[in-house]
Amino acid sequence: MYEYEIHQIRSAELRRQAANERLARETVRSRRAARREQARQAAEGEVHSSRSRRHLFARAW
Repeated sequence: MYEYEIHQIRSAELRRQAANERLARETVRSRRAARREQARQAAEGEVHSSRSRRHLFARAW
């Protein structure tokens, strides 16, 4: 009986781990799709970045 309980616990743990990994892959996939869509729109001139542009070097006065 003890081995069966260990098996059940391990099985549940593996299922949780697999679900977490699927969620992570889905999140990465949706972020990539959003970036591709934004890049496509930017290439067509539809969208501008919401970030303000900063100078690479500080001005020396």
